[in-house]
Amino acid sequence: MSSSAPPPFDPADPLGLDDLLAPEERAVRDTVRSWAADRVMPHIAEWYERGELPGIRELARELGSIGALGMSLQGYGCAGASAVQYGLACLELEAADSGIRSLVSVQGSLAMYAIHRYGSEEQKQRWLPRMASGEAIGCFGLTEPDHGSDPAGMRTHAKRDGGDWVLSGRKMWITNGSVASVAVVWARTDEGVRGFVVPTDTPGFSAPEIRHKWSLRASVTSELVMDGVRLPADAVLPEVTGLRGPLSCLNHARYGIVWGAMGAARSSFEAALEYSRTREQFGRPIGGFQLTQAKLADMALELHKGVLLAHHLGRRMDAGRLRPEQVSFGKLNNVREAIEICRTSRTILGANGISLEYPVMRHATNLESVLTYEGTVEMHQLVLGKALTGVDAFR
Repeated sequence: MSSSAPPPFDPADPLGLDDLLAPEERAVRDTVRSWAADRVMPHIAEWYERGELPGIRELARELGSIGALGMSLQGYGCAGASAVQYGLACLELEAADSGIRSLVSVQGSLAMYAIHRYGSEEQKQRWLPRMASGEAIGCFGLTEPDHGSDPAGMRTHAKRDGGDWVLSGRKMWITNGSVASVAVVWARTDEGVRGFVVPTDTPGFSAPEIRHKWSLRASVTSELVMDGVRLPADAVLPEVTGLRGPLSCLNHARYGIVWGAMGAARSSFEAALEYSRTREQFGRPIGGFQLTQAKLADMALELHKGVLLAHHLGRRMDAGRLRPEQVSFGKLNNVREAIEICRTSRTILGANGISLEYPVMRHATNLESVLTYEGTVEMHQLVLGKALTGVDAFR
């Protein structure tokens, strides 16, 4: 047994989780954290208040330059990073804002992942290098106005017409939609559900932006409208038929959310902790009162347990051992706990907690979207319930 003294307690890392990271993993984390601090944090409150993400194409190119787009994919200009490195990047991006992490997640884990895993070599060569660099932005069309948790009920359809496909339908709540150069759209066909790689300048395709959001305000969200969009035969993703295609993409994106939610939670916790040290009531800092310390202790517990869970799932993914049910475990727990951390942080900040001078309310409202997109609480509970009991309760 070593007789050396343990290192000092670090309030920012109470469990010493940094010890689990290799130098290259810390380097990825620090690079993304530095980029977000320089390019997002000085402006995010204003962007959120205005309900827009100005300069999104420039931001995408910058994210491409640091290897953050499609970073866990191999080849085609992608970084080929590990799952843990990708997760750390998601955490740092969402610590800045969920909308920035969503931009990266939809680009890499949904649109690029679909093309990389199920596309033809021609599709990969045409799109992936440009998407990895941020030159081309992608979106992913699965959710419809009347079909969210039940994608099997989708109405968007594609019919063969000679050597072409004709695609018609609508998709809803699509991140990056109105700024995308390419959309991966899932549609019913006579052969089953198929994915289509759709250049957004194709006649009949439009992507009106969705306004009046009170969550993910610093993010581009759109509807996709396909009105007789004519596509060549080679627009279809050749390597998959059925819902396992889009669902596998969603599983990859949900993994990033497991990490990202902890970024929003960390930002809110740090704001509350700092505030508790400087805000005085009854002649002393509020961090010196027992009820405030109890809140901070409970938040620290859930925050760092969530990071540890994300880390464990990342190691399993890197080892090829991560199951979809385990991703549901992480998404359900971490987003739910992140929202609670934000709400508790808000109580410590009092009235200041609703001000955009602090990040807490912004993160809390963003997480209300993260809670339901890519699988609602109820859907992930049922995924776990089926895994635990062996009984399918979805229908």
